[in-house]
Amino acid sequence: MIVRSLHDLDGTDRDVVTPNWRSKRIILAGDRVGFSMHETVLKAGTVNDFWYANHVEAVLCVEGHGELVDQETGEVHALRPGTLYLLDGHERHQVRPMTDIRAICVFNPPVTGRETHDEHGAYPLIRLEDLEDPEGLDNAPGDSADRPSDEETRV
Repeated sequence: MIVRSLHDLDGTDRDVVTPNWRSKRIILAGDRVGFSMHETVLKAGTVNDFWYANHVEAVLCVEGHGELVDQETGEVHALRPGTLYLLDGHERHQVRPMTDIRAICVFNPPVTGRETHDEHGAYPLIRLEDLEDPEGLDNAPGDSADRPSDEETRV
């Protein structure tokens, strides 16, 4: 059994902050449960382009309001508490929060916590078996192997 508190993740390498969003990585590939789960807060007034070419993502909006734009079709969907969207076709999409949006995100395959978004907004596919130190995925604070890019910083 795994029991974690979001507050316990504050200031650890599982707490990732960018200028547009903050993501707490609750469950990661190293937990070996077949998915990863994050709480992500997107800041009001930002424009966020994403494309998970290597992952399926489900997103449940639990707080806030905004818009989801399917960048392939131009279709716009309202985001509000209780709205879920599933990117089962690896759709390029844009999230435009009107207020801060808090969402619970689930990824399959699970992310390791070492990924950063590339120039297309995608995470590379990193598999546990490809890592030199898969046991190091506990992301203990101060682990230099888990340093984010310049655009993604840990708090």
